[in-house]
Amino acid sequence: MSTQKQEKQLNLIKRIKSLADAGLVYSENKYDEERYTELREISLELLSDISSQEIESLRSFIKPEKDYPTPKVDIRAFALNELKQILLVKESYDGKWALPGGWGDIGYTPSEVAIKEIKEETGLTASPERILAIYDKRNHPHPPQPFYVYKIVFLCKLENYKTAKGFDIEDVAFFEIDNLPELSEDRILKSQIQQLYSKVINGEKSVYYD
Repeated sequence: MSTQKQEKQLNLIKRIKSLADAGLVYSENKYDEERYTELREISLELLSDISSQEIESLRSFIKPEKDYPTPKVDIRAFALNELKQILLVKESYDGKWALPGGWGDIGYTPSEVAIKEIKEETGLTASPERILAIYDKRNHPHPPQPFYVYKIVFLCKLENYKTAKGFDIEDVAFFEIDNLPELSEDRILKSQIQQLYSKVINGEKSVYYD
């Protein structure tokens, strides 16, 4: 199966799951609830087939929605040192590199999450400057993922350069744009880093968005 066809199928499955979850939230009788539950189970089975993840793992990880289902928000921090090298962290999960970041946290603004993730993952103190990009992961060649995700990338200014890796991070380092390591493509793509770097170096103030 081609990557493009697989991605199309994955997006359709996510949409089916979203409709099933919304139906479970708003269903008013047991008949509808049973049908939406079955539809959700079918979507999880299809997700299991296309993502090669065990269905029991998906069931435990993807809990039924208690409100109208919406996209998850992934927040990333883009920061350069004085040599214009890019700050990256090596993820313990897959041993590959990404911009510091993670899921949005309740009780924190998006910019606060970006700064918090830099501190927790690298030990560095930073301040947010502006949003560089808002990506819809569906529109970019990321690996298949069960969730529908928006990715917000903040430009952050580092206030120091002495790193201290976080508990779930294997390493922290700065890289030249022309010498990037193997990236964790579920989190960030080379093309995205190149785009972000170009915007910063060239002083582009516009925000990229899908």
